[in-house]
Amino acid sequence: MSDLFAAVRDLRPEGPVPLVTPVRAPLGELPIEPDPYGAARAALAPLRVEPGARVAVTAGSRGIRDLTVVLRAAVDWLREAGAAPFIVPAMGSHGGATAEGQREMLAGLGVTEESMGCPIEATMETVVLGTLADGTPVHHDAIAAQADGVLLVNRIKPHTDFHGPVESGLAKIAAIGLGNHRGAAALHAGGIPLLGGAIAAVARMVVAHGKIIGGLAIVENARDETAFVELVMPTGIAGEAENVLLGKASSLLGRLPFDSLDVLVVDEMGKDKSGTGMDTNVIGRCWVHGIPEFEKPSIAAITVHRISAASHGNASGLGLADVIPMRLLASVDLRASYVNALTSGAGGARRSRLPMVLADDAAAIVAAVAMSGRRDLAELRLARVRDTLNPHELMVTRPLLSLGFEVLGPERPITNDLGDLEDW
Repeated sequence: MSDLFAAVRDLRPEGPVPLVTPVRAPLGELPIEPDPYGAARAALAPLRVEPGARVAVTAGSRGIRDLTVVLRAAVDWLREAGAAPFIVPAMGSHGGATAEGQREMLAGLGVTEESMGCPIEATMETVVLGTLADGTPVHHDAIAAQADGVLLVNRIKPHTDFHGPVESGLAKIAAIGLGNHRGAAALHAGGIPLLGGAIAAVARMVVAHGKIIGGLAIVENARDETAFVELVMPTGIAGEAENVLLGKASSLLGRLPFDSLDVLVVDEMGKDKSGTGMDTNVIGRCWVHGIPEFEKPSIAAITVHRISAASHGNASGLGLADVIPMRLLASVDLRASYVNALTSGAGGARRSRLPMVLADDAAAIVAAVAMSGRRDLAELRLARVRDTLNPHELMVTRPLLSLGFEVLGPERPITNDLGDLEDW
């Protein structure tokens, strides 16, 4: 790799690094759950479990703010109810499509046997519960299939590739998460236009199999805080109850406070941030069919500068960016990235194309400015965010300051430390 990119190591586009001001976008009053642990326990009250029943509790790969809190609440409640709970990874092909890789991903999110107070049992093996009308096999995690019950735990939010009655949430973790690599690949093979309906159909079959006892749904607000924790009974999974929560989640989703930008600088991408590394609903790019597919925001150029530690090198979705520094490329695990991308079908593969690679952060940002087509830098509309989970906390250039932001500090170069971008 060092030989391959030797030619760009000293390539530095001409132009200054822009000056930006740290700001916060106004969000108004947002719902927030002050006690997610207590809310999760209270939500579980209607459930009934048999004494001694082995209940699998799902844990996905997303960086949900209170994931460990809600999971621990579920484990504690089940144990006190007389059950024998344990955690199962439910993340499709993530973690390099290996059981150990998925354990590592959970550990990166703080989900360990010590923090949960129960065993974690992982496998890539599946059983086939049946087939859909089009012949698609319905794979289900072999360990979960042997349990006496399965409690789904997941965040509900808009999907990054499609919109419909069921998107990301309980149905998805039942259909794709617990489908492991085989199940995720089988569903995505039908293409994105059919994915929403396939997720719902598979989830209903998993529920009909009789092991799902319910789902704890987490809905977050625009500040990435827990707004609600609610129990969805099996009949509501992939149904009206989940759809109602999806509507709440959509209304609370954090978005960039712009319809258009010249440059967006994203400090960090990762599977713990979004299934696509950067949330397509935030950046306005999807590339499933080779085109942006979002009306807004329209962003001329995007840079991203590192992969989160919790992603363990999985850079699936990197192709949504236009420019990256060499440091990010050196941290990519191609096997983990490509396994995930290919499992996701054509859209995932397209989103894993390599952006332009330049020497460092400053060079990448200056290159993106050159791509934007903005000749007069005094008019440059550039914003920087930590990640797509926090699009309301930004650094912006002067032309964007007139939009009513709360100013948090003085104007500065976009990076104070070009090595790690930790200067928020």
